[in-house]
Amino acid sequence: MELILKEDVINLGYKDDIVKVKDGYGRNYLIPTGKAVIATPSAKKVLAENLRQRAHKLAKIKADAEDFAKKFEGVSLTIATKVSATGTVFGSVGAIQIADELAKLGIEVDRKIISAESAKEVGNYTATIRLHKEVSVKVPFAVVAEVEETVAE
Repeated sequence: MELILKEDVINLGYKDDIVKVKDGYGRNYLIPTGKAVIATPSAKKVLAENLRQRAHKLAKIKADAEDFAKKFEGVSLTIATKVSATGTVFGSVGAIQIADELAKLGIEVDRKIISAESAKEVGNYTATIRLHKEVSVKVPFAVVAEVEETVAE
């Protein structure tokens, strides 16, 4: 039995794949749970048209992500935070602080797409920003000690 998968099925295939399965597996599990539909000639034509249209949209989304990635060229961040006498950061510097620093530069980025090891000491690090499945940007950032202002009395 030939089926078109409507979602990813482990050990079988990915969404929009055309797969051959045993009749019982298809009729008793895949079709009733909505994971697949029968691959009739008309369903195959609809699938081909949907894939063609989606490829155009995905290409535009990827091109937009590549254009946005150009904003990160030459960007280097310096994040000032409270540190102990030994150079250990109180807490850690992570995606939230990196997103805030980028916002100060006028680059709005969702913190969920930023992956960086949490910086727990003063030093230089690199954050990866995943703009698209195939487009990511590496942004260097430095963690420095926050300068405390002394008030003259």
